[in-house]
Amino acid sequence: KKSKCDYHFDRTLTEEEIKMIENKINEIINSNLELNDEFITLEEAQTKFDLKRVPDGQGKIRIVRIGDYDATTCIGQHVKNTSEIGKFKIISSNYDQGVLRIRYKLQEKLMQKLLDIRTIVLYI
Repeated sequence: KKSKCDYHFDRTLTEEEIKMIENKINEIINSNLELNDEFITLEEAQTKFDLKRVPDGQGKIRIVRIGDYDATTCIGQHVKNTSEIGKFKIISSNYDQGVLRIRYKLQEKLMQKLLDIRTIVLYI
């Protein structure tokens, strides 16, 4: 499966930066972080998370925690452990008018359960 992420950035990535990002993400994936979820109130979530992508009308918000590394809102499926993801590979990137777009793919074993890599990339 191919996916993409857009970031506000000031330039395109160098080949060295692309390799560094791939290596760092694969290092995190291979660190076997457990994913856990919990539900918190909308009021609490508003103080800790960006809720723009959460559908309206939610009384409780699901939070997925990736070890002690990150936490994010989510309504989708997730792996139980980052080792289930497989290898991360950037297949292309481009920069246009302040937006860096990264296209990537994950190893086939993740086709049924996707982890939102965007959060990991944001913290590198």
